[in-house]
Amino acid sequence: MDFDTINLFDFVVKEGNGVKGLIDSGLSKVPDVYIQPVHQRINKTNNVDAQIAPLPLIDFSGLDGPEHDQVEKTLVKAAETVGFFHVVNHGLTVHVIEELKDAARQFFNQPPEKKLVYQKGVSPSPLVTYGTSFGHSFEWRDYLSMIYNSDDDAYKYWPDQCKEVVLKYMKTSTKMARRILEVLMKNLGVELDDSMDETYMGFMLVTMNIYPTSPDPELTVGIGKHSDLGTLTILVQDDIGGLSIKVQEDGEFGKKGEWIEVPPIPGALLINIGDALQVISNGKYQSVEHQVRTPNTQSRVSVPCFFNPGLMVKIGPLRKVVEKDGKAKYKECLFQDYKNHAFGQGHQGKKSLDFVKITSP
Repeated sequence: MDFDTINLFDFVVKEGNGVKGLIDSGLSKVPDVYIQPVHQRINKTNNVDAQIAPLPLIDFSGLDGPEHDQVEKTLVKAAETVGFFHVVNHGLTVHVIEELKDAARQFFNQPPEKKLVYQKGVSPSPLVTYGTSFGHSFEWRDYLSMIYNSDDDAYKYWPDQCKEVVLKYMKTSTKMARRILEVLMKNLGVELDDSMDETYMGFMLVTMNIYPTSPDPELTVGIGKHSDLGTLTILVQDDIGGLSIKVQEDGEFGKKGEWIEVPPIPGALLINIGDALQVISNGKYQSVEHQVRTPNTQSRVSVPCFFNPGLMVKIGPLRKVVEKDGKAKYKECLFQDYKNHAFGQGHQGKKSLDFVKITSP
């Protein structure tokens, strides 16, 4: 089936088929608008094999045992250097992880008219949005985004296929994120208390992503180069793989500027630092540029849980850290302003941080 741009918009967006619908229709050639500029394409053969230098693997249960200090050090070092790490013994059962991935596939496997009811503008609530990357970047994925406001709203508005399991995932992830933040804040000389929850984790959402196969995967991208905007991201993914990250500095993970692929580890969760935490820590903790390639033979599912500052919270470097460093590297701004600026830019690596970066005269 061939599409011109107008028919493509109608089919993919207005009729709710998404990119998955293109593949299901028997598409044999990537539509021109989805073909990425050469510098944006992800060539797997140019990526360093991440198995040579695996990411830090943290046994979360160690925080409650005799290895507590060592686990904290590993966690802090990962946040300061590579910005990504795997976690095991995290409290989320294998059953729930599998249930979560199944729920995502069930949602995306529905007929388009069932998904279309959650499209922006017609969704029963702004807390739920089904969409596809058609516009800024033409990325090869469809998504369902669910903002958490309260359990009541989740049960009322989130799709039946996933509301129960997503709530389980979010509740366990929230405990985990808070514990990680406690460790990272303690290292900065700040004690995390309940009043800080709104500051660092007041805006939470879960996104279900599907990355369909492509007639020519190297011409398309699943998600382009970007860093996450918030505090922390916790990721459940299937075993297909495709995520790669940019090395921050020369060291055990490769040379600065190289891209390494991150193979999934069964049962493990992948956690990464977001821009807000980089700002709050005055650059001590690093958000990291990452991207997702289009799969070759089987569609990929991922379910990130994003922990962000409250939209009306001012993010800026912690006073204690600035006093120690001698100067602030970032200016304060409302997280909502930062978020709006970043979304207006599209995926452009870590350029969003320029919005708050203080440049020396």
